[in-house]
Amino acid sequence: MGRCGNVTCSCRSGRDIWCWSDRLGLGAEIRFGGVLRHCSSCHSSSPMSAERDAVQIPDDLAFASFRQRCESEQGWQQKYSKLEIGVWVQAATEGKAVHRIKCRIQLKDTSAETVYDVLHDNEYRLKWDKQVIKTFDIARLTANADVGYYSWKCPRPLKDRDVVILRSWLVTDNDYMIINYSVKHPKYPPQKDLVRAVSILTGYRVLPTGSKSCNLVYMAEADPKGSLPKWVVNKASQYLAPKVLKRIHKVCLKYPEWKQKNRPDFKPWLYPEQNTLPTMSLSELSIQHADSLENIDESGLSEENNGSDEEECGTKGLKD
Repeated sequence: MGRCGNVTCSCRSGRDIWCWSDRLGLGAEIRFGGVLRHCSSCHSSSPMSAERDAVQIPDDLAFASFRQRCESEQGWQQKYSKLEIGVWVQAATEGKAVHRIKCRIQLKDTSAETVYDVLHDNEYRLKWDKQVIKTFDIARLTANADVGYYSWKCPRPLKDRDVVILRSWLVTDNDYMIINYSVKHPKYPPQKDLVRAVSILTGYRVLPTGSKSCNLVYMAEADPKGSLPKWVVNKASQYLAPKVLKRIHKVCLKYPEWKQKNRPDFKPWLYPEQNTLPTMSLSELSIQHADSLENIDESGLSEENNGSDEEECGTKGLKD
């Protein structure tokens, strides 16, 4: 088992993986493409350091690893449990600013297909996502992968964040998954008025439990590029995350009616031939390393009680 605990480490078993710890310096392991990497915890140097910035499209093993992490209970501490909603967190590794959160909700009156469409539909997201500042797709990479931008409001007085992400999705006979990680795009550098966060591995898994019911899991491993106050971490897991899950449930129930009035047949995430985004090469992108961005110390900030908690959520922060 590699030190991230989710896939078998190649340096112990010889199995092909993509070791993200070497590329991002943050200890998450996953395989992209057929490139073999070793854990930095097991090897002091990487013989393939020249590929540290190389961007890869997630393959089947990457999605299998994400599915396993969604299902795993090892290393997670439950922070919230009520009715159909659960929230778990993992303690940050010493010396690292990575925050890990996993949320799950049982939807007894919404199909997995509807939830998957809602998670993809940017036009609809602008209607319901109260945290979004700006979101748009930048370019198409493959039939099931693109590059996009997302900026969002954080609980006051924290600075707002943004990300540029490579997003990929997969539909199987058993589930629907969307995952992303941060990349650098030459035309979308960090902005002065926003903190550029880093998504190490963020995504959704939708598991059908019936013709009109499903389970939704949201899992995020991210570096917010700042020392967050303890009240933010506690609020995210015990209050804001449940709020977001409930809101997603509500907007999923309203989606079929809304979609019927708004290009009902337009679903490029299901029908790639409808995608009109410009294409771009992976070589134009590079990995967004957390250590290349400025850290913002917000640990001493006190919470502002402005009555807008219903609309603020730092846990959502990453567009999918």
